Amino acid sequence: MSFKNLVKDIKDMKDNFGSISRRTFDVKFSHCSSKGRSHTAVSNVSTPDDLDDVSERSCWANLPPELLRDVLQRVESAEGSWPDRKAVVACSSVCRTWREITKELVKTPQESGKLTFPISLKQPGPRDGQMQCFIKRDRANSTYYLYLGLSPTMTMDNSKFLLAARRVRKATSTDYLISLNADDMSRGSNNYIGKLRSNFLGTKFTIHDTQAPVDGTPLSVSRACKRISSKQVSPRVPACNYNIAQISYELNVLGTRGPRRLQCTLHSIPASCMELGASAPTPTEFTNCTEDSIVTLSNSKSTSEFSSVSSEIASEVSFNKNVSPLVLKNKAPRWHEQLQCWCLNFKGRVTVASVKNFQLVAALEAGPTLPQSELDKVILQFGKIGKDSFTMDYRYPLSAFQAFTICLSSFDTKLACE
Repeated sequence: MSFKNLVKDIKDMKDNFGSISRRTFDVKFSHCSSKGRSHTAVSNVSTPDDLDDVSERSCWANLPPELLRDVLQRVESAEGSWPDRKAVVACSSVCRTWREITKELVKTPQESGKLTFPISLKQPGPRDGQMQCFIKRDRANSTYYLYLGLSPTMTMDNSKFLLAARRVRKATSTDYLISLNADDMSRGSNNYIGKLRSNFLGTKFTIHDTQAPVDGTPLSVSRACKRISSKQVSPRVPACNYNIAQISYELNVLGTRGPRRLQCTLHSIPASCMELGASAPTPTEFTNCTEDSIVTLSNSKSTSEFSSVSSEIASEVSFNKNVSPLVLKNKAPRWHEQLQCWCLNFKGRVTVASVKNFQLVAALEAGPTLPQSELDKVILQFGKIGKDSFTMDYRYPLSAFQAFTICLSSFDTKLACE
């Protein structure tokens, strides 16, 4: 059997297993006008136990380990971009043995510059070069969609859906709920992975993550656990929101012309990760605090009992004051006399002037282990290219989730900053 036929058989096998999602297998979702297009995030590698039992008895599970590793290595290296990278996901869905080897072979975005599984969206981007994405805004439904690709002008088959966000306005704040599934953006869903919350003026934002920060990183106790009654507790619903970052926009009291000024403090990323040879915290799998920390309470237990459990969990979370968080600031634009406007070099990735456009760099001082060339690198840039189209390019140490939430803050109305 030729190598191409083998890959085709793997894809056919994946189709027979059914759809794959974050916990079951689902890469086939339709959304709005894009029929047949995947609108769930890059697929995970978890399978139901009964499916594993069936697949473990198949002939595919009995391949010699050396041959299997060689085959999977060829598939992983050959399928470097979406949609061809579906073959790698298909390999991980064959059986437990295939999944373990595939997970071992697939490198993090920091090392490979590729997004494969959903956890890749929580891992730092590549050190060399930027991960180029774009955001589509749906004004009617107050939703935002993040895609992997150069621009919306690409064919729908060559861009990959990553994340979706829905804006929820409240009396004193605005929430942006972020999900792995464009068709399911409710907070009680398994696809919910975090949120962005603004204050009343839209000048200060807090990024909340359902993923607990990696050990050794600073963490704010603020809103570590949301309090819910015992009737709402479910082992499948994320019950924790970790405060991982804060975004502040400078007030423009005098109403002077110019771009917005913002600063982002990332509590989950230490400033030392920018030094040469250092690495940023990198989660390897999704964690659910209801599975690790919160026991499911019976209906006989009261809300006060659950609140005490929640408080006990929050008390275990400490803020490491000895570790300085990474602070990002927007790169100062220059005034162009001929164009009579503020300008930044987006290297052709931004084509429409807007106060929403920005570039973020590290707010650190150069030193022996941190050369100025590293500080000059743009970690995140966001800009407008159409009425409801925007580009988002990020790199190490930000993840796709963190970059997306920072960009969402630029969409919010800021009367005190204009």
